[in-house]
Amino acid sequence: MADHTHIEWTDATWNPVTGCTLVSDGCKHCYAATLAATRLKHHPSRAGLARLNADGDAKFTGEVRFNEQWLDQPLRWRKPRMIFVCAHGDLFHESVPDEWIDRVFAVMALVPHHTFQVLTKRAGRMRAYLQHMERCFHASPEAFDMAWGQKAIDIAGPGASDFVMDRAWPLPNVWLGVSVEDQDAANKRIPDLLRSPAAIRFVSAEPLLGPVDLTALDICGDGEIDALNAVTWGEEIDRWRDTDPEWEDSFCDWYDLAEMPNPDEYMHPVLDQVIVGGESGKKARPMHPEWARSLRDQCVAAGGKFFFKQWGEWLPGEFGPPPDIFFQNGDWMDANTLPDIDAADDWCDDWADDEYSGHAIFRRVGKRTAGRLLDGREWNEVLG
Repeated sequence: MADHTHIEWTDATWNPVTGCTLVSDGCKHCYAATLAATRLKHHPSRAGLARLNADGDAKFTGEVRFNEQWLDQPLRWRKPRMIFVCAHGDLFHESVPDEWIDRVFAVMALVPHHTFQVLTKRAGRMRAYLQHMERCFHASPEAFDMAWGQKAIDIAGPGASDFVMDRAWPLPNVWLGVSVEDQDAANKRIPDLLRSPAAIRFVSAEPLLGPVDLTALDICGDGEIDALNAVTWGEEIDRWRDTDPEWEDSFCDWYDLAEMPNPDEYMHPVLDQVIVGGESGKKARPMHPEWARSLRDQCVAAGGKFFFKQWGEWLPGEFGPPPDIFFQNGDWMDANTLPDIDAADDWCDDWADDEYSGHAIFRRVGKRTAGRLLDGREWNEVLG
């Protein structure tokens, strides 16, 4: 946990829960697992949570830990700040009990001057938990008070419950987000995010390992969702109108509606913020510039916020007028001076025939040298 952090899109980290399990390809070289298995392996908050395997890769053991000593830390931070929640774990991990989640949300409710960023790969559990809390908030105040209000009293003393119960729903100072590394992860996680009650919804596409189209998320092969551009029910109704004699019944059955919706209302929320970054570390995989450009262009077209975090370990270069090769950090070189890329450990040429993009080459230079320019500029758009 740190009052300051090198993560470009936040101000501080808060780790009331540590520990996790690797669930997808984006977890393969997890920095949190690496720290827990090496430099922090004897720290009480990390001991036993991760180990190095025979190949030297860090893997979480699946054990999770509640760090009681850090729970009230945000209450002691008087200056408003953006806080990344559980940067070294996943608050919605399957082994994290609801009671721990209740306590974390109670703290976030108690400090409205801070903004909390909750990022998960377990979008289904996040949706289920927050939909349940929303039902409690509107229909069962007693249950809501037991979950968050009484936890607030335990943390901050008498009067805290009333403060929490008077907060708006969903909590205005809490962002909910999901990590996605490719189209498959986006298809699986973002729809649950859009169905989760939230003031702000964001995506962290880091490490970005493949192209992602946020405007056409596949829903189990049954349809698509545009996660960036708001669509009214009226627009969707017009697409269905008169497609068969009983099209209205079919429409309601498809969307699980009791009656036809208000055509002026939006079908679902959209993403407010997209963060993109390449992978860092000694086993990092390159990120093609077209993957980052595509997400930038999708956000710009939709009017959404786009933040480009880093290229990571590998710096991409693209061919300009012969013989020039231009790199994303502003450097260039004569193509005639290129080494034998196939034989060089610090060069990569995997995408010569990539269907999504033009030819790019990659040089291993490290995160700092690769920088965070995308086509000549920084992209620092953050909701605020």
